[in-house]
Amino acid sequence: MLLPLVAGAGWGTATASWTAIAALLIAMAIDLVFGEPAARWHPVVWVGRGLGWAGQRIAPDADAGTAPEGRDLPRFAAGAAYWCVGAVAVLGVAGLWQYAAAQLPPVFAACLLGLALKPMLAWRMLRDEVLAVEAALGTSLAAGRSQLGRLVSRDVAQLDAAAVRESAIESLAENLNDSVVAPIFWFVLLGLPGAALYRFANTADAMWGYRGVRQGRVWEWAGKWAAHADDVLSWLPARITGVLIGLAAGRGMRWAALRAEAGRTPSPNSGWPMAAMALALGIRLSKKDVYTLNGTGRAPVQADVQRAAGLCRQALLAHLLLAISTMVLTILMET
Repeated sequence: MLLPLVAGAGWGTATASWTAIAALLIAMAIDLVFGEPAARWHPVVWVGRGLGWAGQRIAPDADAGTAPEGRDLPRFAAGAAYWCVGAVAVLGVAGLWQYAAAQLPPVFAACLLGLALKPMLAWRMLRDEVLAVEAALGTSLAAGRSQLGRLVSRDVAQLDAAAVRESAIESLAENLNDSVVAPIFWFVLLGLPGAALYRFANTADAMWGYRGVRQGRVWEWAGKWAAHADDVLSWLPARITGVLIGLAAGRGMRWAALRAEAGRTPSPNSGWPMAAMALALGIRLSKKDVYTLNGTGRAPVQADVQRAAGLCRQALLAHLLLAISTMVLTILMET
């Protein structure tokens, strides 16, 4: 946690841990009060632009007929190589930022680290965007579909109101892991470079990790490395997120049922928070022709979106307490 870059720059490891705790609290405070920085200042936006540029060079044009059938190992290798170059660049920048912070007094270092950590977290934006879907549904079904289209990549044109709510709640649960729980997990484990690497991997998966054609390009092999890298880095945080949602529900959730439902999705990870949310609320969550979670549950209603946001808030608070407790325990073990 903040490992040698901080501890080796003149601070004891206990000081580094207290600084990490302060940085995490500062980052969450900035997120809650100010939300997301403008796009021109947002590191994740910069990463996305770089990935977009690279994606045009590794994924073949679907209309050009250049994508071979079967295995396309050259495209896979190119995707892996570009991903690794990007990951090294992100790790380098984050490591240098962390090292620079370590040259400052701990109070200033915490502020600098918190400022850099904030763009890796997006709880306020996630909550606001999901609640905006329900608010838009109150205006019209078309408005709800349009607002949902900002959150998900699926076709929303034919969704009814219940399906719009299902998609919004699924996105809330899944992105609680991607946008909050997992970055905090990797920050506690590996400091700012860990959080930055995870955010890079998750962004790469969101842009490249598709089967078949997306936006006119064939991603089956070009994005395979990015998809699997995100699966690896999200594996444990996704399960933590599912458990935290279950604990927040406080309804004696059957963990065997959670494991069974989580396995119904094609993704090895996203099913955990989504299944936990479905079971916690007693609702059905589904994607047509892909999966159905808690199939015996009822269709979600207006109040369920607010309830889902409340459960996520409680799960996030529990995760923060867990993260801080882990760092405090590290301090106690080192003194």
